[in-house]
Amino acid sequence: MTCLTRVFAGLALLVLAGCGGGVTDLRPDASLEEVSRAAYSHPGPPALTLYTMINNRSGAGAHTSLMINGSQRIIFDPAGTVRLSAVPERDDVLYGVTPGVADFYARAHARETYHVVIQRVQVSPEVAERAMRLAMSAGPVASAQCSLSTSAILRQLPGFENIGSTWFPKRLMDDFAQIPGVQTTKIFENDSDDKAVAIAQFEQAVAGQ
Repeated sequence: MTCLTRVFAGLALLVLAGCGGGVTDLRPDASLEEVSRAAYSHPGPPALTLYTMINNRSGAGAHTSLMINGSQRIIFDPAGTVRLSAVPERDDVLYGVTPGVADFYARAHARETYHVVIQRVQVSPEVAERAMRLAMSAGPVASAQCSLSTSAILRQLPGFENIGSTWFPKRLMDDFAQIPGVQTTKIFENDSDDKAVAIAQFEQAVAGQ
């Protein structure tokens, strides 16, 4: 088995839900040593990327998370339940966010019942590092408080003073859209909402590599 295959095989062992889904992540927090070993530095510019998961039927926001590219790249996934066995998690922060992990993370949330709005803005190295420190100290976050905790981090950053404190993912998304320089993309996919089916399909694809 190649290194890449081992990584993607690990990614297949996951649990999917929204920040209020009530699904408990049974894995213990990764150790500081595991987190340190997994650290990944992305060569791109310092940036903050806000993910908002939207219900395709109701139009309501379902989940909020924040990817931070600073001295390393992490995802603050408050009360989230996308937990990849190959990606260490500690206090609602995912470490080792390589390009493959980042792509899988975004697409794992997009299925027939939800789409993902991705808003990215470049920031200074200082802002990125402050955001990362705040994220690392914010968790673990209680169920249904994903937007509240993420907005609390953003509100403490220079240039993000317009972000309001909110429990609602779409309201945070709208506030973030007002930040100068934000680039927005959306992911729509037709994967089954049955997460067991999605996992089985992913495992089959990995097995065929």
